[in-house]
Amino acid sequence: MTSRTRLRIGLGVVLGLALLGLGLGCGGGGSDELVVGEFGSLTGNDATFGQSTKNGVEVALADLAAKQQGMIGGLKVRVQAEDDQSKAEEAATAVQKLINQDRVIAVVGEVASSRSLAGAPICQNAGVPMISPSSTNPKVTQVGDYIFRMCFLDEFQGAVMARFTADSLKLKKVAILKDNKSDYSVGLAQFFTDEYRRLGGQVLVEQVYSSGDQDFRAQLTSIKAKNPQAVVIPGYYTEAGLIARQARELGLKQPLIGGDGWESEKLIEIGGEALNGAYYSNHWALDQPLPRLQEFLTKYRAKFSGDPDAIGGLAYDAANVLFQSLETLATQDPATFKGLGSSKAGTPLRKSAEQKLRDLIAGTKNYDGVTGTITLDQNRNASKPAVIIAIEGGKKNFNSTFTP
Repeated sequence: MTSRTRLRIGLGVVLGLALLGLGLGCGGGGSDELVVGEFGSLTGNDATFGQSTKNGVEVALADLAAKQQGMIGGLKVRVQAEDDQSKAEEAATAVQKLINQDRVIAVVGEVASSRSLAGAPICQNAGVPMISPSSTNPKVTQVGDYIFRMCFLDEFQGAVMARFTADSLKLKKVAILKDNKSDYSVGLAQFFTDEYRRLGGQVLVEQVYSSGDQDFRAQLTSIKAKNPQAVVIPGYYTEAGLIARQARELGLKQPLIGGDGWESEKLIEIGGEALNGAYYSNHWALDQPLPRLQEFLTKYRAKFSGDPDAIGGLAYDAANVLFQSLETLATQDPATFKGLGSSKAGTPLRKSAEQKLRDLIAGTKNYDGVTGTITLDQNRNASKPAVIIAIEGGKKNFNSTFTP
């Protein structure tokens, strides 16, 4: 072998190692970027939840691009989204990938409480902050001190639904039809029941179904026999729309009452005229004259040629609270902030940076969000008003506001 040949081989080895190093560095969280993870149901039974979350985050990212060229503290912000297919087991897999492979500095998601509860322990154990835009089950933030939410809790939402039913509608006898496979539905039903009974109301009958069911006639027939003044359906929009249609077909003309799981552009598409006269609690109403909300609606409509639902607004707020905390960290402690750009998760500098980021998120006070003013309490929950949406003529209209 000639010296020239040896030189060519040596240079090839050096070049190959250099390229390998570059490839490893691009796996996520490289020194020139901040990777934010996002997981949601982009496909599956509750697909609009994940799509709305993704859209809301994209608007927040577009704002950042317009104001700061998409950078915070000199580092480019990139969002890595993962589809959990509306399944809790896939949510856990998605979060594992975001943390172990993409090296994300924080995670935004999920909407469904069952899937947030699948991902939250993974984030907590890794010391990676997770912000759920809209999981309302109290158990979510109880997982640990790295888990946050931008929405009210079901304890409050259930009480709002009960107060509206008993005090505003003056109805004292109801039936409940809940999803017994959903942490959200089971919890919300219980909180509603506790407050409704305290107000003097009576739950005549409680029936159950499972997520993905298509036929609810047997349960609705049993409910009809009890002649309630309203039917409370604390589930998701997919089943709620079908239940409404089948209830009307069976002659149940009573008001139907739900929670924020009804919030989707698909709700009325599925339920149609059967939803007229129904009510549900929510995080906003599009016709509220709030300047911050109307500004967001203008940007969202320009980008996606349609109206967002509240899930998209909550995701926008979640992303912006994260970005605000990152900007504060970059200003107050630039040396530690740079540790977030390291690809080596688990190093002392990275852990210190994530701890300080966690503390800044936890200190969020009076943030002017599109879904209301956000202040996180000592349990990392947002205390915010709820609104009641009334459905009439195939349209969702603002009815009333309930404050904590």
